[in-house]
Amino acid sequence: MPIVHISLVEGRDDEAVKACVKAVARTVHETLGAPLETIRVYATSVPAMHWAVGEQTKDELAAARHNQSREQ
Repeated sequence: MPIVHISLVEGRDDEAVKACVKAVARTVHETLGAPLETIRVYATSVPAMHWAVGEQTKDELAAARHNQSREQ
């Protein structure tokens, strides 16, 4: 039974995430040959302040990008 976990920074539309998990299930079925009813796909939304790239959190990175665009 394939199990796929997708971690996303929060803020994506629920319908987009739903479409994603369905597409991933279909892709696993097509590439691995696993029966669809045995495939588990779940997505976890993580707050931006709980997700880091290096030592900066995603909310800090977004704020820095926002400030840079305002300065231009």
